Amino acid sequence: MTSLNPALSRELPAATSSSTPLASTLSRVSPALGRGLLALIFVASGLGKIASWDQTAAYMAAKNMPLVPLFLFGAIALEVLGGLSVLLGYKARLGATALLVFMIPATLIFHAFWGVEGMQRQMEMINFMKNLSIMGGLLMVVGLGAGAYSLDARSAAKRDRGA
Repeated sequence: MTSLNPALSRELPAATSSSTPLASTLSRVSPALGRGLLALIFVASGLGKIASWDQTAAYMAAKNMPLVPLFLFGAIALEVLGGLSVLLGYKARLGATALLVFMIPATLIFHAFWGVEGMQRQMEMINFMKNLSIMGGLLMVVGLGAGAYSLDARSAAKRDRGA
């Protein structure tokens, strides 16, 4: 590391270097754990929408959504299938991209904190920021892929052995 301050110009030891067994294990395992945690909210939310179809449809209608049954079905399909894609690491980049595209309008429509007052404003802002954080996790899957413990990695290994 170079710095104008000589006291800061020393190289710091790389605590996350993959040269240690722990770091090597973490670099292989953490993407799978992260995908699992990231996918959990989507799969649970999609299944929850199935279980409470009428209540979810009424909530969507209250937000002035057109074609509620069509969009509700689409939301369920995207959340469950996209969530499973990320969870299993099967075409994870595609699944994460689909979830990311889904989340942009969903966040703007259902967590529009700028249009409400008081405690509801605070709650919607928290949910808005939570969704931005989830989008950040999805962008990491899009950019870095599914990781070592995934169906994508397994397919790539099979292709490499067969080639």
